[in-house]
Amino acid sequence: MTVVSVSMPEELLERIDGFADEHGYTGRSEVVREASRSLLGEFEDERLDDRELMGVVTVLFDYETTSVEERMMRLRHEHEGIVASNFHSHVGSRYCMELFVLEGSLDEISAFVGKVRATKDTLTVDYSVTPVDEFDPEDGEPSDDPAGNDADE
Repeated sequence: MTVVSVSMPEELLERIDGFADEHGYTGRSEVVREASRSLLGEFEDERLDDRELMGVVTVLFDYETTSVEERMMRLRHEHEGIVASNFHSHVGSRYCMELFVLEGSLDEISAFVGKVRATKDTLTVDYSVTPVDEFDPEDGEPSDDPAGNDADE
């Protein structure tokens, strides 16, 4: 197996070590391998390919880190074709939350989330992806047919 050197803050390393101990991992390498597999597999769900999707991305950062807020604004403009809405809020006495509502393909949403995650000094990045082409616009209920065709017609 290839050895890889990774730089990370001491606090994160301590959290990884604690997680490994608490959950019975053999060490930090096993935790990092599993996390890497999970991250790489997040957007590899074939059921989402070629679907119309809605994504919600939530970013938390320290408000004194203005470079994060500037980067979020740049990403919003760079991806204006998929950013349907954007909300900024203050959380507690020193944090900000940026929430993005996205509409697009899996590749487009994945690229946006990747760029957000790659932004230095973000504290957390959370997201969800939901297909929107499977809902019946008439009653808001999920349709049996992903194409939205009503079987009764």
